[in-house]
Amino acid sequence: MEPICAMGMAARLRSQWDRDDGWGQNHKAVKFLGQDYDMLRSQCLQRRTLFEDSYFPASGTSLGFNELGPRSSKTQGVRWMRPTEICSRPEFIMHGATRTDICQGALGDCWLLAAIASLTLNDDLLHRVVPHGQSFGDGYAGIFHFQFWQFGEWLDVVIDDRLPVKDGKLLFVHSAEGGEFWSALVEKAYAKLNGCYEALSGGSTSEGFEDFTGGVTEMYELSKPPADLFSIIRRAVERGSLMGCSIDISNTRDMEAVTFKKLVKGHAYSVTAVDEVVYRGTPTKLVRIRNPWGEVEWTGAWSDNAREWDSVDASTRGRLQNRSEDGEFWMSFQDFLREFSRLEICNLTADALEASQVKKWSTSLYQGEWRRGSTAGGCRNFPATFWINPQFKITLKNPDVAGHNDCTFLVALMQKDRRKQRKEGKDMETIGFAIYEVPKEFSGQSGVHLKQSFFLTHGSTARSELFINLREVSSRFRLPPGEYIIVPSTFEPQKEGDFVLRVFSEKPADSEEMDDEIKADLPKVNVLDESQIDAGFKSLFRQLAGADMEISVTELQTILNRIVKKHKDLKTDGFTLEACRSMINLMDTDGSGKLGLTEFHVLWEKIKNYLAMFRKFDIDKSGAMSSYEMRMALESAGFKLDNRIFQLIILRYTEQDLNVDFDNFVTCLVRLETMFMAIFDHVCINGRDMDASLLALRPTSSCIWSRSALFILFISIAQASQDAASDMETLRKFKVTHVLNVACGVENAFPEHFIYKTVSMMDLPETQLSTYLPQCFEFIDEARKQ
Repeated sequence: MEPICAMGMAARLRSQWDRDDGWGQNHKAVKFLGQDYDMLRSQCLQRRTLFEDSYFPASGTSLGFNELGPRSSKTQGVRWMRPTEICSRPEFIMHGATRTDICQGALGDCWLLAAIASLTLNDDLLHRVVPHGQSFGDGYAGIFHFQFWQFGEWLDVVIDDRLPVKDGKLLFVHSAEGGEFWSALVEKAYAKLNGCYEALSGGSTSEGFEDFTGGVTEMYELSKPPADLFSIIRRAVERGSLMGCSIDISNTRDMEAVTFKKLVKGHAYSVTAVDEVVYRGTPTKLVRIRNPWGEVEWTGAWSDNAREWDSVDASTRGRLQNRSEDGEFWMSFQDFLREFSRLEICNLTADALEASQVKKWSTSLYQGEWRRGSTAGGCRNFPATFWINPQFKITLKNPDVAGHNDCTFLVALMQKDRRKQRKEGKDMETIGFAIYEVPKEFSGQSGVHLKQSFFLTHGSTARSELFINLREVSSRFRLPPGEYIIVPSTFEPQKEGDFVLRVFSEKPADSEEMDDEIKADLPKVNVLDESQIDAGFKSLFRQLAGADMEISVTELQTILNRIVKKHKDLKTDGFTLEACRSMINLMDTDGSGKLGLTEFHVLWEKIKNYLAMFRKFDIDKSGAMSSYEMRMALESAGFKLDNRIFQLIILRYTEQDLNVDFDNFVTCLVRLETMFMAIFDHVCINGRDMDASLLALRPTSSCIWSRSALFILFISIAQASQDAASDMETLRKFKVTHVLNVACGVENAFPEHFIYKTVSMMDLPETQLSTYLPQCFEFIDEARKQ
């Protein structure tokens, strides 16, 4: 049975459960797409068949979508062949993995190959990515596996060994040793991870470095290098850090153009060593560089056949000089700075480059997202929306060195999954971040998302060097002890994406996401006796209610839609029956399903307040509220919501232009109040906190549900059930089943009566809801144990 693939909120919950159980660390990699290498290999050996990977088939879809698409000349005549069909005696790794095993093919992934070449310099790193025990000898079943770091966790990626071949040669990466295949199989596994081979075209070496190590990359512009850059590179070599360099291009015509000294513009190289020699009595610094093409080498000073080697003593010359055309060459450090534009160093454990000894940094990692209308506020150039971006706080306590006042830390912001989305026409967004010092009046606070007024009156303390369309932006800072807010963003507002924020500090530092604590401070409803209601309102009620003196759902809909039509300044599609039913559920204290005089009076006062609030926060007087005006209005109404819940609200209650009209605004407030009353007030047992109550109900559970997780799950359920028409009961049941089963990752986990109850959950009286919710979570826990 194929695994259920969780998506959206369910995927985040599943991922969190896995991390809590230790999955995703390099010794316990997550099985990508649920494929278990050992189990699949064992099955193939038992059946005496060779593995064929249905998730990454030997077909055009695995090659690409445009330049490597099915109609491309580059893919015409391509066959998929196993190494055992390509040569008579294939080897996985022949005489050890070396830099010369990696020669570029017909794919523009030199950035990836430069990273793989650097990987071969460190056996421990190499065999984390390329696990031991794989070969074409005994136990061969046509299946291999490799491990990559992706956005905070290690993944184990399984592939079959069918490789694309054209004109009898491997189409993509190949080894200088014709019968060696480990590098081609690594490339295939990485292509599977990113969706197809074409997704690997073009990139930064730092991507490969980080996905092979889980490290963090720092970038140096060689036009303005730090004074001690050669020492930095030397220490990085000693620590086994991975390094790459490249030459910028001024236009696309320069891409992979070869200079007169045989350097390739816009091309990724590996930095593999540094050394210092005595040349004509003067110490001279050298850098060794490798071209992943396996050919086309620098022809200037200190190249393979340069005259400079004749002026160096024989032992040094013998140790360093290499006369073969293998893509690797030496050049002077000064030429390196002059000819290349950028250097990338991947710190394997974010070690302090300023220190000669290796030191582990204190690290924190946060998963986040930018969503249109809720958390995609753009950069500081957009003050109206900048404040809605996710916010993270770091507390620097101890200076790096006693007697000094600086704390060193590194911030790395990485956008997720953009390569996979290339076939959908998406590419890297332009990203960066700003850092703000927290003033004394805000210090020590948690559970607070800083609002627009703060950012209008406070400038940033530091920021990323660039907003750039790379996968990751990172910068190193030195700031005095204190509290600082990091605000990651895209350059323009309303640009969607997921991201990972990593913070590394030399000394231990506290960090946390700054998000509003979920709570409701609702005004106490003043319920009047009938004798206290004025005669004019009673007369109006008698006209509206009819002979039974109660207002039904359809009558309420008619009343409200007549009222809003009179307010020409309001944009509205009219109140739906579902919205009116929610209002009756909130106000119906006697369980009649209709509103009596006092109940209708309370609702009437609420709607008058909602109308005043709507007009107050419709700042541009457009007749509708923007999503960020909506957030301020909800807070004014007493609702403190975190980013995830607000995202769900925006999805549910905004139009396509991300604006909220009056009827949706009222409906949202009513449903929020209903859910807060039902979940937060009535699920408590003997007055205890909700989380403690649920834990007591489920003593065998290993998961304490946070208020946020509870609220998110039930809004998701409610949204799924309400999206379908009320008379499509089967579809409603299916949608809710899907939401719950995916959340738990278990097929058919919930019995039919449970699903039907959930479908109608939002219509339950509060007393029934309060007894029903604990049962929901018992079912969920039982499903997770299966």
